[in-house]
Amino acid sequence: MIQTVKLNKLRLSPINVRTAPDEQLQIEPMAASIEAKGVLQNLLVTPAKKPRGTYEVFDGGRRWRALRLLADRGSISDADFDVPVMVLTGDDAELSETSTATNFHQLKMTPAEECRAFQHFIGTTGDIDAVAKRFGVTRRFVEGRLRLASLAEPIFEALSKGEITLDIAKAYASTESQDKQLLVWSSYQHSHVTADTIRRVIANETLKASDPIAMLVGEARYRHAGGKIDGDLFTDGNDRWINPELAHRLAGEIMEAEAKRIGEETGLAWIRPIASNYAHNAAHGLYRAILQPPPLSDDQKARLVEIEERRGVLEVAMQDEQLTEEAFKLLDQEDDRLIAEAEAIENRAPVLPDELRPHVGAFLLLTPQGEMRLDTQYYSEQEILIERPDDSGGDVGEGDEPEQPSGSFRVGGGAPAEPTYRREAVAPGGKPLSARLYDELAVQRRDILASCLLAQPALALDYALFVMVDARTNPSGGLASSSTKYGTTIRAMGPQDPATGDMPASRAREYLAEAHDGLDAGWTEFDSEVNRFEAFRALDDDSKANWLAYIVAMSLEAKPGLSNEQIPLHNRMASILDIDVASWWRPTSANFFDRVNKGSIMSLLHDVGGPALSARHASLKKTEISESCQKLFAGESIVEPEVKAAALAWVPNAMRFLDAHPGSASSPATEDAFDIGDGFADGGEPGVPEGSAAGELEGADA
Repeated sequence: MIQTVKLNKLRLSPINVRTAPDEQLQIEPMAASIEAKGVLQNLLVTPAKKPRGTYEVFDGGRRWRALRLLADRGSISDADFDVPVMVLTGDDAELSETSTATNFHQLKMTPAEECRAFQHFIGTTGDIDAVAKRFGVTRRFVEGRLRLASLAEPIFEALSKGEITLDIAKAYASTESQDKQLLVWSSYQHSHVTADTIRRVIANETLKASDPIAMLVGEARYRHAGGKIDGDLFTDGNDRWINPELAHRLAGEIMEAEAKRIGEETGLAWIRPIASNYAHNAAHGLYRAILQPPPLSDDQKARLVEIEERRGVLEVAMQDEQLTEEAFKLLDQEDDRLIAEAEAIENRAPVLPDELRPHVGAFLLLTPQGEMRLDTQYYSEQEILIERPDDSGGDVGEGDEPEQPSGSFRVGGGAPAEPTYRREAVAPGGKPLSARLYDELAVQRRDILASCLLAQPALALDYALFVMVDARTNPSGGLASSSTKYGTTIRAMGPQDPATGDMPASRAREYLAEAHDGLDAGWTEFDSEVNRFEAFRALDDDSKANWLAYIVAMSLEAKPGLSNEQIPLHNRMASILDIDVASWWRPTSANFFDRVNKGSIMSLLHDVGGPALSARHASLKKTEISESCQKLFAGESIVEPEVKAAALAWVPNAMRFLDAHPGSASSPATEDAFDIGDGFADGGEPGVPEGSAAGELEGADA
């Protein structure tokens, strides 16, 4: 029979099964629900031995904690507040079993049920903040559930029936447009795709807020022109502009105006705006103007002579064995300053002659940060021929380095001549060189290039990275031809993975595919490796770094040859990166439980949850155990908090990085078939467990 007891007469029983800290039990939302609606379900109590008239709560611990919290805050009086209870008697074992059963069989509200509940309350009050406070959740959590409630009906129905996961539903809700949702749904409803795939498909017809065009236009200008923004409530900083054609038009107007201003200011023949950070595609078919630095002035020539003489004096002085370390350092620093000054004089910036300005143009580029910049290279639509008194003329096309125009020049001429690649194979007079002599000269030429490359590590890095990436991305750049095509032995061959057939889907494999889609691959569109190399060099440092990380990542071998061993260097890198495998990979029926025998699974269940958990599965069939384990190790089963934590942290030893490096944060795990880890996989929305929003289910506690 239900009766009431004053709050100050109740205390928590030591046999209560809820032992997790308050922050894990979500006491704040429970308190908010009780303050708004009262205690909707009675507590189970048993008479305390002393003092007389007091009771111990063995089921309803969350409600008791929430009531104590309200009393501590002064919202209720513990001496006057009546708590509905049912008084039961029995020994500790019987009462503990009752407490466990009460909690174990409680069902949480599904996300779909939460959506409809929030939609009802918002429709009644219209105040999102009030509803969030009432249920003890964040405003963003309520907004997210409301967005899910506005899903197209077939998608919401699938969520309600459990036919799609909450993550998949959130992916469809990344856009407010039900037309877009249904368009993607019609193509993917019967396919086993990930949430990331759904998001990417939906985003293909939109523009990221971080896109250079969006940053150039600005949100205010875009909205003023009638553009709409689709906010993603489930991923921070991932808003989408759903009128990309409008954004492109506005960006074009901005860049055209800036191009007109620069053209009038510089006197160039043309300024062409392009929404790219490099001009190689747009420059196809144009003639590149090779400019020369201005001639040295008399003062510059005299200064170079002075520098050379002074450096000679310094060199002699630094060879003095009696020189102190401090004195040597000062002389060496002066020598470095002189070298830098000489290089600045010799590497003078090229100058565009005024007489050429009306015949050449430049491109106005758009940086990844959404800023406009004028390209430093000049191009001509027609070949420029220089007419000199002692020569009939010479072109200023790509690959030549003529003298500065002196006198007159002529615009026009035929198409650029195709280069002759074997001109160096003949001796003066036209007689072919012998094969042996040509080979010797080729080796010596190579050594000269290699020697000069030592002083340019940045160029060497560009070259090495380009060769590795291009050989993997260019269909015609196969490994067999890479030596002759690229002139180097550098490789980034694909790993020789074990022959396993179709691999199960995994978060890491999807992440790699998404990373590839995000790379700046515009440079791969050129036909020749030379043009691709130039386009690759023009990438910004971040884009190159992304390509470097990707090509190295895709070169990693799974294991050394045929042996069942790990690669120590991989383990060391994983230790440096502090990788938590459990946050990337969870065991499922497909990737693990169906692949090991029942005895192994039962041992694992015993290690994770003790004899009670293994006994619960002992009478089940292998397929039923596998399905149950998939839910348990994904954190979807209702079990004790410590069992859930252990299950979410577990991965097999074969998936662990066992770094034995001295002083590393990781240490070798045991050689047992299974091992309980100490990392935790994060699931659900941060700080708000799925299903915790609805105060009506406050009874799901102990």
